[in-house]
Amino acid sequence: MRAPLSPRTSERSLGVRLAITAAAAMVVFVPFAVLAILVISAWWPLHSLDRWLADALHAYAVSHPDTVTAARVWSNVFGPGPLRVLVAVVAVLLWWRGSRRSAIWAVITMAAGGVLGAVLKLIFGRNRPDLLDPVAHAPGYSFPSGHALNAALAAGVLVLALLPVADRVRDQTRRRLLRWSMWALAAVITGVTGLCRIALGVHWMSDVLGGWVLGGALAAATTAAFATWLGRPATEPVGEREDGAEDGAEDGAEDGAENSAKYADTRPPHA
Repeated sequence: MRAPLSPRTSERSLGVRLAITAAAAMVVFVPFAVLAILVISAWWPLHSLDRWLADALHAYAVSHPDTVTAARVWSNVFGPGPLRVLVAVVAVLLWWRGSRRSAIWAVITMAAGGVLGAVLKLIFGRNRPDLLDPVAHAPGYSFPSGHALNAALAAGVLVLALLPVADRVRDQTRRRLLRWSMWALAAVITGVTGLCRIALGVHWMSDVLGGWVLGGALAAATTAAFATWLGRPATEPVGEREDGAEDGAEDGAEDGAENSAKYADTRPPHA
């Protein structure tokens, strides 16, 4: 059990962690900010690429009704609603197993994504593609894509929450294979969801790209903030449970065992 930190040392350490977290959040949101500026300014190369890809995929969709049906089904299965329900179920399981702060992190991350996506749509007010003979319709504005945002966000949250399962595998080769498979599956779900939205003609390519970038940035930012909340660097390898003795040390050496049992929790693992 470590000795409790002095107030001055604790404050300095917290200040450093907060500064690092704020800097990391700014860095990960820069790509989205750049893309948003290009969208607002109607940058010609981006606008031309958006139009070309939308027309090409729309022409293919019109001549392939089965592809349209498959894209609709995929969009419904991996839409924001079902993904939020899935994350909520995982959060309940984490809470039930005693991983309460991880459960809170998962719920807050998904809720923040939903609110941020809706607010940004209203701020940018970008119209959806206007195509002849459309194969699908969607309400509201288009940038960033809510489906792409929530797919990227949910995939990241679920992988980070389930990585401790892979870490239980003792064989190093199998453990690495399982971890890579989880990330690959998350990437496939995220990528196909975005492409389906473009193929259905309800989003521009830059809408989907913005959703992907924002989802990844938000997941990274909340993970860093969560690590700061626990008082550890975001890059520190994470085990399945917190070290109860460290929590106890913060409240006094005599209460260490009691606080360890009360506040033990699972953290989002580092990939």
